[in-house]
Amino acid sequence: MRKMDNSESRYKSPVYKVMAIPVDKVVANAYNPNVVAPPEMKLLEISIWEDGYTMPCVCYYIKDKDLYELVDGYHRYMVMKTSRRIYEREHGLLPVVVIEKDLSNRMASTIRHNRARGTHNVELMSEIVSELTQAGMSDRWIERNIGMDKDELLRLKQITGLAELFANKDFSLADE
Repeated sequence: MRKMDNSESRYKSPVYKVMAIPVDKVVANAYNPNVVAPPEMKLLEISIWEDGYTMPCVCYYIKDKDLYELVDGYHRYMVMKTSRRIYEREHGLLPVVVIEKDLSNRMASTIRHNRARGTHNVELMSEIVSELTQAGMSDRWIERNIGMDKDELLRLKQITGLAELFANKDFSLADE
């Protein structure tokens, strides 16, 4: 087992110092390449409405401007800026942690955060859809709470190949 030196034993991750910052004091950076499609943005808004902010945004504090520049969490920030119901419920305060890094390291941090999130595995998503269906959740419930459209839900159900996922559904042949 590796022995920690004094600097490591005193290190405290930023997540242990979450602050509530007025969203008007937070600004986007100019270098985030991450893009989220409108359906996923809507799902993020639903997620934040249903579950609250469960992850703080990561920022760098610009002392001379008294502003917080985003390193990670741009889309959570945008939900606060664009969703009146969330802004009002949260009193305009965004959960933020601050990192102390130069610009190059902030840019690298942004990319690491984006890439570390990964993508969804189709087989695992199919299994989740199967479990939710078998638990009695309606297609509408799954579409709303998982952020899927009808076609995507149908494709995931087809992947599992389980006939019971289509139970109680009316199907008709297309006109020839």
